[in-house]
This record gives sequence, C-alpha cells and structure tokens, in this order.
Amino acid sequence: MKKSETRKIAPQPWMKAPQTRAVIDALRSAGIEVRFVGGCVRDALLNRPIADIDIATPARPDEVIAALEKARIKAVPTGIEHGTITAVVNDPEPARHFEITTLRRDVETDGRRARVAFDADWSEDAARRDFTINAIYLEPGGTLHDPVGGLADLEAHRVRFVGESARRIAEDLLRILRYYRFEARFGTGTGDPAARAACEAAAPRLSKLSAERVAGELLRLLAVPDPLPALHMMAEDGVLAAILSEATRLDRLQRLIAFEPEPDPLRRLAALIAVDPDGAAALAERLRLSNEQRDRLAGLTPPWPLDPAGDLRAQRHSLYRLGAERYRDVALLLAAQGTIDEPRLRELLTLAALWKSPRFPLKGRDVTALGIQPGKRVGELLAAVRQWWEEGDFTGDRTACLKRLKEII
Repeated sequence: MKKSETRKIAPQPWMKAPQTRAVIDALRSAGIEVRFVGGCVRDALLNRPIADIDIATPARPDEVIAALEKARIKAVPTGIEHGTITAVVNDPEPARHFEITTLRRDVETDGRRARVAFDADWSEDAARRDFTINAIYLEPGGTLHDPVGGLADLEAHRVRFVGESARRIAEDLLRILRYYRFEARFGTGTGDPAARAACEAAAPRLSKLSAERVAGELLRLLAVPDPLPALHMMAEDGVLAAILSEATRLDRLQRLIAFEPEPDPLRRLAALIAVDPDGAAALAERLRLSNEQRDRLAGLTPPWPLDPAGDLRAQRHSLYRLGAERYRDVALLLAAQGTIDEPRLRELLTLAALWKSPRFPLKGRDVTALGIQPGKRVGELLAAVRQWWEEGDFTGDRTACLKRLKEII
C-alpha cells in the first residue's frame, strides 16, 4: 500500500461542537489517539450535511469505555464484538450518539459476518474498509490522512472498492448493494469496471443475505435523488434480478421521478415493480417490510382505485375514500403510467394538497339514543346513513343525518 497522503482542512463546526469536543476530550485525556472516519469525513469534504459521526482509535474497547465513563459519558457496547462502542452525550440536548471503533483487521469472514482482531494499525484498518472514499481519516485538528487514494476518487466522483473488489465483496456480500447505492450518491453513473465485474460475479450469492439487510439497502437506494443510473447498472450486471425479480418497470420509475415533488422510496418501489396487490403483499413479506409498509405498497399497485378523468365531485369522493396521501401517490403513479398528462396531474395534486376530509356527523350513541340496542344493527344503520351522506357530496349536517337515520329506522 502506498504511503498515506496527508492534507489539512480548517476544523468545521461539527468538529468543534460541544458534544463532539466532550467525546474527543474524554478520549484524549486518557491518552487515546482518535480520528474521524467514514461518512462524516466524506460528506464534510463534499460540503454535505453531517449525519452520523464515526471515530476510529487504536485503543481497545475496554479502554474506550473506561475513558468515557471517567468523563461521565454514557458508553453503550453496541457492537463490542467488532470493537464498536457508542458514546451518548446528553448535554446539550438533544442527545447525540458517536460510534467509536477500534482499529481492526479481519480474521475470518463468510460474506455475512466477520471475526476481527484489534491489533491493526491505521493502514491495516483502511485496507479492510469498503470504499476508498470511506477510508479517509481526519484528526480533530484538521489533518486528513488518505492511505488508499480516497481524496482523488472523491474529487473524480469515482466509487472504488479498497484493494481487490472481489475480496471486499467476499468479506460482506451486502457491499454489492452498497456499491450501487454509493454510485447513485457519489458516482458518475457509469461505474468502476472492476467493481461492477466483481458485483456481477458475486450476484448469485446475494440470496445468502437476510431479507432485512437487502430491503434496507434497496430502500436507501430508492431514496437518493436519482437512482436510475445505478438501477440500470444493477439490471445490466444481474444484481437487480437477483434481489428483485419483479423490478421490470424502470421506464415507469423514470417518469415518476420526473413528476414527483420529493423522493419517496416506497412509492418508487411501487412504480418499479410489475405486480398486483397480492404480488406486492407477497414481495413485502419476502423483504420483511413492516405491516404498514406492506399495506401501503399493496395499495399502490394496479388496478389503481382512481378515475383521473372524473369531475370535481368524483375527485372529492376519491379523496375521502383514499385519503390525501394515497390519492396523491396514485395520481403520481397514473401519470408515470402515462394515463394522465402533467397539467391534469398538477390539478389533482393541488386538490389533494387543499383537501380537508369532512367528518361524518353521527356516532353509535346517536343510534342507541333512538332505542336501538347496541350490536350489529347499530353499525348497519350508521353505514346506511353514511352512504346517503357520501352520495349527497358530504353536504348533510348533523340535523339532516339524524333525520335520515330516523327515516331508515
């Protein structure tokens, strides 16, 4: 490995924040060397918002815990078998979490998990990381260390595995999906030939991954502003079919992205897959999506319960039946399908944005107050009045609905 390149940047606000300083000072007071690493360094160099702050150190996990506890900082052994301790700083609120990981090298891997040793130096730690742009280290004072060429790759919008692509993938098969997600966020849209070849070769082994890990990466990819170039690469490399055989409507997803006001991963997934509601529910079960995600996905697949050509009264009824969120999603999917044009879509989206759902004026106690015993009959009567109220375009007030209830009784 080449000698690490060093460069210096001015310390940024997130590096000087009180919570960050508390963690750094606690570790340094114990004689522990620390450097920021991973996404916080990469995103800082790209002038992007900083989310998670990861810290690397040669100190062993027990030394990190002792230093934090001495400074009265909560230390949580979130991944201690892999050398990771989470420092939780509550003051000032809200609490901030910092992942602190001991430098490590892999002893044994099987594509899903690894056994590691905590006797690595900075160069060995960098050599086991996934991508070069994630292996840039930053000292709290602003000095950058670049042992694997991540700075040049970041400037060139190039996503490369550290070292041999096939070896990095063999260590953790999820890196195949992470590669395409990182291409979508940081790449040029064409990909690194060596990385793509390794991903294609390993694609048949993706079935070894847990459904939860696959779904997590897939939804993160669909959340980036424009995932299409990466998805096309995945399709060409046999990766997309390996994890999502239903994903055959890249054309529909492309049109959805052109219309949608903001990215929505589940709505984009609905556009991408060619299934009916039962197929969507089965897919959701396979990916171990939550019940809420399963129901929403099934509700966004054809046949879509909305007539976009209907008049204003019909649209109000659809909005009442579907709710504003699902109505908006279905309208967007109809536009992506080519069923409606953009001007009509804008009209429907405006209706959804302005919609305030009317409240049905009656409750069960209104029925029992008229002498009807609690039970099935109460629900039937309420349903009959509600149907009359809906057919009247929601104009009936409480007095009118009570009158109709008495007529039915």
